[in-house]
Amino acid sequence: MRAGERRAAWLPLAAILVTVVLWASAFVAIRHLGHEVSAGALSLGRLLVASLVLGAFVLVRREARPGANGSPAGMVGSGWPTGVGWVWLLICGVTWFGVYNVALNEAEQRVDAGTAAMLVNIGPILIAVLAGLMLGEGFPRRVLAGSAVAFAGVLVIGFSTAPGGDADMWGVALCVVAAVAYAIGVISQKPLLKDVSALRVTWLACVVGTVACLPFTPALIRDLSAASPSTIGWVVYLGVMPTALAFTTWAYALARTSAGKTAASTYLVPPVAILLAWVLLGETPAPLAFAGGGICLLGVYLSRRVRAR
Repeated sequence: MRAGERRAAWLPLAAILVTVVLWASAFVAIRHLGHEVSAGALSLGRLLVASLVLGAFVLVRREARPGANGSPAGMVGSGWPTGVGWVWLLICGVTWFGVYNVALNEAEQRVDAGTAAMLVNIGPILIAVLAGLMLGEGFPRRVLAGSAVAFAGVLVIGFSTAPGGDADMWGVALCVVAAVAYAIGVISQKPLLKDVSALRVTWLACVVGTVACLPFTPALIRDLSAASPSTIGWVVYLGVMPTALAFTTWAYALARTSAGKTAASTYLVPPVAILLAWVLLGETPAPLAFAGGGICLLGVYLSRRVRAR
């Protein structure tokens, strides 16, 4: 039992770390593709790929219901949404998979990465507040304090990487829209995971997001017809890794941890994205960015640590 308990404790943490690394890589890929593929086309392309990949896994994977075949009661469910669950699914798919992706892709063409990271990371704070009000998670002091410290680290990163001058206000507004869509998506996703598996929730929400982005089909055809094979490869990568895999590992962790604590972990995305851009794109980060990354690590640690008994 002790080994099983340790495994149950570490698996959600491992899942969120996979999510953090892959979502950070998405920032790098979006930045790389920004001048070749338009925001809507990129959103539709990656969602189409993710929907196909996840759909294949759903078809070949047989998911037992909780308590069936001797599985322990209280496991995370693996059925299908019912009743109001479909409403939560539509909200999650349209806001997080649809609006968030389009807004972030467009924003990163208008503002620098530091400003984008700083504004989008309003999202975890909104999630902590909404989870306390709507999901009954309350307002744990550790989560709130850790989120505040981590957000301070994001601010340091943002100021250290900003090139100076007035930011594009439309880009700033789009970052805020992305943050709000992110928060709404997580809050609507959490109730679904009581009865539906992480894989199935991610696939269904991805399909909803794909349908919402179908008006960008002409732009996708136009952009990819003139794109190089490497560009198409990056779009496929965004669909398979940061979308299909990372959103599934996120849902797995969210089903087993509070929304506020899980969201606070995503404050690690900006420092990891800076490191990846340094390694892959040769973008040398400012020394202050490393300090900001350290503050983010401290904040995430504070939000996730468990009180000693």
